This record gives sequence, C-alpha cells and structure tokens, in this order.
Amino acid sequence: MRFQDKVAIVTGGASGIGLAISQRLASEGARLVLVGRNEDQLRQGTELVKQAGAPDAWGSVCDVSVEAQVEATVKGTLERFGRLDVIVNNAGLMQFKPLEELTGDDWLRILNVDLLGAFYFIKQAFLHMKPGGNVVNVSSIHAIETSPLVAPYAAAKAGVNSLTRSASLEGKPKGIRVNVVMPGAIDTPMLWDNPNVKSGVEKIDKADVGRPEDVAATVAYLASDDAAFVQGAEVRVDGGRLDRL
Repeated sequence: MRFQDKVAIVTGGASGIGLAISQRLASEGARLVLVGRNEDQLRQGTELVKQAGAPDAWGSVCDVSVEAQVEATVKGTLERFGRLDVIVNNAGLMQFKPLEELTGDDWLRILNVDLLGAFYFIKQAFLHMKPGGNVVNVSSIHAIETSPLVAPYAAAKAGVNSLTRSASLEGKPKGIRVNVVMPGAIDTPMLWDNPNVKSGVEKIDKADVGRPEDVAATVAYLASDDAAFVQGAEVRVDGGRLDRL
C-alpha cells in the first residue's frame, strides 16, 4: 500500500486516463481528490475510486485554467484531509484546426488548460506540500513528434515537458519531486474521436494502442517512494510507437 495515509489530487480524474490513475492510486490506499468541470461525472468517479479502495474521495468542480479555482481546490483539500502528498496534472484539451484558421483565442484556450493549469497546481504544490511530495505531469508524445492540425496542443505539451524540467530543479531543494509521463495512443474516446485518426491522416496500429491502466501504473510508480531518486524524468508510455514515427 504505497499511498496509505496519503492524499492525491488528480485533474481530469473522473474519466479516461485520469480515472484509471485515480483508481490505481485508490487501490494502493490513497485518499483522492478528483478535479473536473462536470459535477455528475465527478460524483460517479468518486464512487468508482471508493470501490477501488480509496478510504475517502472528494470531487472538486474546478476549471484548471482559472487560478482562483485551483487555489480553492487545494484549500478545500487541505481543509478536508489535512495534507497534500501527490498532484497529477492530467487535465487536457485538444482542438483540430489548420494553422491558418487558428486564432489567438484558440491558442489561449488550449494553453490555459494544458500548460497553465499544470503550472497553477505546481505552484500550489510548492506552497503547501511538505518534503516527500510528488507532482506527476501528463504530457504526450506530441511533445516530441506530432501530426497536422494540433499545433496548440503539441506546443502546450512541449511546454509541459519544459515546465517539468524547471519545476524539478526548483522542487528539489523543497524535497518535492516533479516528473512527466508521455502517453502515446491510449484506448480512450479521445483517441478514437480524433479526426486525424478517423480520416487516416494519423495511422494507428492496434499493436501500438495501450490501456489507460498502463499510464496509471507509470504514474503510480513515479509518485511513490519506489521512484525516490527519479527527478525531472520524461517517461514515454507508448509501446515504442515513437521510435517508429
């Protein structure tokens, strides 16, 4: 039970990869705070993580792109549970448009969620976590190799990787580890609803498609004491797909 008596926040934690992460941490004893914008989904998610083994779980309605709401979520976590040990920055937003059709608002919408949302939670981690705390960011192989029509998303995820490096340097003296996982093609609605996949622009071999649980297992390792000497790492969870792109 690597997370017994520990408290973890998972953004986007009530569906897809985020729910798998929440359930994995719950199965190892963590108390969970699921962050999202859909109250019904959060309610269902908290029940699922309790069934997975969480001693307690709370769903916090929060738009990660709004710093005041992030602050309120962390404050509520500390008031309810009295501590904060793990933050998983998983919430993400993707849009499909040619560069010439993108607007500044399109870019800001993606960057505010995918990059600034992670920054806001890292800031709160540095303000409130005690030594031994952990932040795991969820990026994407799009940070390294990408496809057409997703420029803001790819740029935001590259930014998350860079933010991880900076935060790992500043977190180390505080005793806080910061690492990032880069999922490849994972079996979620976000993958199969991808217009590039539907049109065939992005080819997906079934052998290259992983499970949300594969990402969750890697996140759990990075957030645990088993990874005590892992700091600032970029860990691919893509079945080797990036090697062939």
